[in-house]
Amino acid sequence: MRSQQINRVSTIGLIVLSLTALLDVLLLGYTRPPLPDEGAGAHIFQLSIVALVPTGFLFLATADWTQPVRTVRRLAFPAAVVVLAFAALYYLEHYFYPAHYPT
Repeated sequence: MRSQQINRVSTIGLIVLSLTALLDVLLLGYTRPPLPDEGAGAHIFQLSIVALVPTGFLFLATADWTQPVRTVRRLAFPAAVVVLAFAALYYLEHYFYPAHYPT
């Protein structure tokens, strides 16, 4: 595979993994009561975030650095989605669960 093809595949991987993390929090976190122990949703989130690291390194290693603006633009969407996923997770654990499921 050429560097450009690997970069394209890693870009798709970044998008898929970041959306998986966000949708996991939104669909599994907000639609059911908190579990006494971590469930499958927490593990899916964790694996998605961990898999982002090597995928991101692969993206950065194969990026065309003669066009840095294009490279950063391609990273903007997955980065924003990951920030939203962590923000949704923080809100879920610190505000949503205590308000809807008091202990």
